Amino acid sequence: MPLVIVSKLIGAGRGLAAALVRRASVVALDWDTRQKSRFEALDSAGRRLAVFLPRGRIVRGGDVLVGEDGSLIRVEALAQPILVVTPPAGGDAASASLALAKAAYHLGNRHVPLEVRADRLVLEPDHVLAELLARMGLEVATTSGAFEPEPGAYDATGTGRGHAHPANASHGDDHDHHHDHDHHHDHDHDHGHGHGHRTEHDHGHADGHRHDAHRHDHSPDPRDHVHDHSCDHAHAHSHEAAADPSHPGKERS
Repeated sequence: MPLVIVSKLIGAGRGLAAALVRRASVVALDWDTRQKSRFEALDSAGRRLAVFLPRGRIVRGGDVLVGEDGSLIRVEALAQPILVVTPPAGGDAASASLALAKAAYHLGNRHVPLEVRADRLVLEPDHVLAELLARMGLEVATTSGAFEPEPGAYDATGTGRGHAHPANASHGDDHDHHHDHDHHHDHDHDHGHGHGHRTEHDHGHADGHRHDAHRHDHSPDPRDHVHDHSCDHAHAHSHEAAADPSHPGKERS
């Protein structure tokens, strides 16, 4: 039995030609498998799939897996036992919405995977929860169908059905926040002993003094300012208003 390594997923097959997706082999997976990032399965072509997706990546029905051999495998959400919760019959729309909202609140407090629809809630079978919902006046039916619960707030797949947000989000799988703090203070410190010291900053200083390009020409005269190499050339100059007697050419700010 051939083995296909899968490490890539295309959410909802976006960007693929419809004909390619139709010709792809199919793998049917239940929710328990699709919420894992590493699993094995058999596709419709009889191939064994070894799936290694970024951690936290959830597989949804309609997604397309890509094998390392370039083959495409379309994912179907396998029908499984589910509970379908609907508001009591005969109520108005506002009452129905409120009843479902209250039910979703209580189920959320219990961290239950929950599929939220406009007219119903869907969850995996649990007799304790079924009794709770019935006591709240809701209709609870046991049936079979695909289960696509809402993703968590920090889920790498984003908002679930129809929206793929890759992992390695990372918020997905790809908020590449490059903060380019590349502070180039163009300090041409030519530390030869002639000290042709040129500073070209555009710092806005607290006392309003601004220098775009000024030159300190330090002669070899020992009375002039001497840069020893312990000077901090980050140039956090306070530029006091008073003239510095060690810089005869320096003007008052």
